[in-house]
Amino acid sequence: MNEVIQLLQNHRSIRKFTDQPVTEAQLQAIIASAQAASTSSNMQAFSVIHVTDGDLKNQLAALAGNQAYVSECPLFLVWCADLHRYAQAAHRHADTPITGNAENLIIATVDAALAAQNAAIAAESLGLGVVYIGGLRNKPAEVSRLLGLPQLVYPVFGMCIGMPDQEPLQRPRLPLEAVYHENRYTDNEESVSRYDETIRGYMNVRTGGKVDTTWSKEMAAKALRPREHMKAFLHSQGFGED
Repeated sequence: MNEVIQLLQNHRSIRKFTDQPVTEAQLQAIIASAQAASTSSNMQAFSVIHVTDGDLKNQLAALAGNQAYVSECPLFLVWCADLHRYAQAAHRHADTPITGNAENLIIATVDAALAAQNAAIAAESLGLGVVYIGGLRNKPAEVSRLLGLPQLVYPVFGMCIGMPDQEPLQRPRLPLEAVYHENRYTDNEESVSRYDETIRGYMNVRTGGKVDTTWSKEMAAKALRPREHMKAFLHSQGFGED
C-alpha cells in the first residue's frame, strides 16, 4: 500500500489533545485541502467557521452534549451546508427564487461532508488528530444563533483538531461483504452477526471488560434517540421546501 492508503486506513477518532497549537500554516493547508474537494456543479455549497473564542467554544461544547474536547481542542471548526452564497451569486443575474429544496439540501450537505473529509485527511497527514462532532445537531437552532448563520445555512457537524495525546484502539469496521455489492444490492445478515462479535471483543478490550455490547445493540439504542427536531429546524432555515 502507498502512504495515502495507509493514512486513510489508519484513521481513528482522537478526543484528547496536547496543548500544542495548530499553526497558521497548518490551518491554511487544511482549509485549502477542503476547498480542493469535489463539489456539485462547482457550487462549493459549504462554509467553515473557525471558533477561536473560548467562551463560545464552551457554549458549543455544552450544546453538543457536554463534550469537553470541544472546549479543550486547539482547533475547532464548524462545517456548514451553505446555499446562502449560491443565492447571492444567482441573484446578481436573475430574480429566480433559490430554495433549499431536497436536491439543494443534498448538494450542500454532501459538499460540506466532502470538504470536511478532505480537511480531516490533510490534518492527519500533518500528524494531527481529528474527531467529528455530530452533537452540534442536538441543538442546531441554538448553534446557528451563536454562529450567526443566515437563512439557507445550517451546521452539519463540528471537528476537533490537534496533536493527539492518546493512542486509542482502531474501531473495527463492518466486513467488506456487508457494504460492498456487485451489480445489485444483496442482504447479508451473517456479516452483521460476525461484526457483532468483533465489536463485543473490541469493547471488552477497550473498556477492560466493563462494557459488553454489540454493534446491533448500539444501533438499536441509537434508534431510540432520533433527532426528529432536525426536520423543523431545516425548514426554519429555508431547507426542505418544495
